[in-house]
Order: sequence, then structure tokens, then C-alpha cells
Amino acid sequence: MAYNKTEEEVITLLNPIMEAKGVYLWDIEFKKEGPSYVLRIFLDKEGGIGISDCEEVSRALSDVLDEVDPIPQEYMLEVSSAGLDRAIKYDFHFEACHGKNVDVKLFASIDGLKEFTAKLIGHEEENVKLEIDGNEMSFPKNKISSLRLTVEF
Repeated sequence: MAYNKTEEEVITLLNPIMEAKGVYLWDIEFKKEGPSYVLRIFLDKEGGIGISDCEEVSRALSDVLDEVDPIPQEYMLEVSSAGLDRAIKYDFHFEACHGKNVDVKLFASIDGLKEFTAKLIGHEEENVKLEIDGNEMSFPKNKISSLRLTVEF
């Protein structure tokens, strides 16, 4: 997966803010939803992120975005935690979640599986390696509609 041009521009503006606040970017989305655009920033930090962290980053980023104005259309800015059930999309996500249980949804059933929980044991450019009931299986990334960290209590 790759970031779009707007997301890349925002990341450049966001990096010094995140560094100053001691947080890091988990994901970013800029997309049209209905008649509006939404810029979503998902953050995390060692020990977990709190509402005050998100508020601080949101205020600082909002000021910079107003000043630089890199986005021509109107949009809503949302800054939040990556969440316990965070999406796994990028290489560093796979590395951070290696060995953990993930909830998997496939576009179409493969070997009788469409939605299931498995242990994330690896990834390559095109495939995700999962352990299901003690068996190692490989799934093409383009066949996975959703891969999220399992919430365990």
C-alpha cells in the first residue's frame, strides 16, 4: 500500500509535530465520504496514547494546515488512537504485530475460510503468513479485505 499525494504532504507537515509530542503515525487516510472529504490521522506511542495526546496533535496540525493550506477542498480533520483493533496494512504494522492474533476477512472464501482469527507469523511483498490451528498458511495480500489486530481481554 502507498500513501496518496495529499497524505504524503500532510505527513511531511505532521512529522515535526509528532516528534515534539512523542507520538508516531500508525496510519493516515484522506478520502471522500459522501459529499465531504475526511483527513484521518491514527496515532500511537510507547505506553499507549491518550485523548490529550490526540487533542494536542490535532490543534498543532490544524494550525499548520490552516497556514500552509495544502488541501484545496474542504475537509474534516480527525486525529485519534490507532485503537486496540488497529488495521494492519504497512510493513511496519506487520513487524509490530508479528506473533499476535489477527482478525482476517477475505474478499472471497479460500480453503473454506472467509472470516477467521489467526496468528500473524510473517509477511512478504505479496503474501501474509498466518498460523491457523497449528498450521502455517499463506494468503495473497490482494485477497485480504481486512486485517486487524484481535482485541483480547
